[in-house]
Amino acid sequence: MEQAWILPVFAGLLGAVVGSFLNVCIYRLPRGKSIVSPPSSCPECGARIPWYLNVPLVSFLALRGRCRVCKTPISMRYPAIELLNGLLFWVIFDRFGISWLTPVFWLFAAALVVIALIDLDHQIIPDVISLPGIVAGFLCSFLIPWLSWSDAALGILLGGGSLFVIATGYQLLTGREGMGGGDIKLLAMVGAFMGWKAVLPIIFLASLLGTLVGVPLMLVQRKNARLALPFGPFIVCATLVFLLWGGLLFNYYLRLIGYS
Repeated sequence: MEQAWILPVFAGLLGAVVGSFLNVCIYRLPRGKSIVSPPSSCPECGARIPWYLNVPLVSFLALRGRCRVCKTPISMRYPAIELLNGLLFWVIFDRFGISWLTPVFWLFAAALVVIALIDLDHQIIPDVISLPGIVAGFLCSFLIPWLSWSDAALGILLGGGSLFVIATGYQLLTGREGMGGGDIKLLAMVGAFMGWKAVLPIIFLASLLGTLVGVPLMLVQRKNARLALPFGPFIVCATLVFLLWGGLLFNYYLRLIGYS
């Protein structure tokens, strides 16, 4: 018991290492570049980054946040994503322990992080992640005790179908596109991993988060209701919150309305 901290710390370190790879995916996938080769390099001067200077978080501190060759500042986003993914892996391990669920949801969370950041940067959700993610989520339903394959299949249909109906209705009413196909495929992927029962709460929570962020942003920037915000990051945040704390939130809601 004295060494109970070792596995959670290992999970966090593994998450940081995976986060370093996620940075590569976030930068290269929207540009149509391979995520395998060439090796990591400075985006400013092109200098290759040796393996001993590609250690998550540590290398950023050792280099004082600058390229070792051209001294161009390195974006704080890189260590931030490594830290974020490390924390996610830690929390997921703490939530699910030593079981098949932990690597399944590590994979899911890592894909969601990449999707959120790419959507923030480019307002696109790459099919190369969401479409295989739908298949992976359905296959993983055979490893998740509370999720049957039929629940996952219904999650895909409800997740993608609900946003498709909303997007089509919005376009018919306003004459303009309000939600991209990437969001539809993302929610289908979420439904595959989480099941159909999680879809509507996640949509509600994502919409709430979008409102809490979007309205103040419109007021600050003095924009009208047509201010374009990518919805993908809100779906991602809502999904992670529901995955890790959905049960607690639901029980709190029941107590709030007097049912328990």
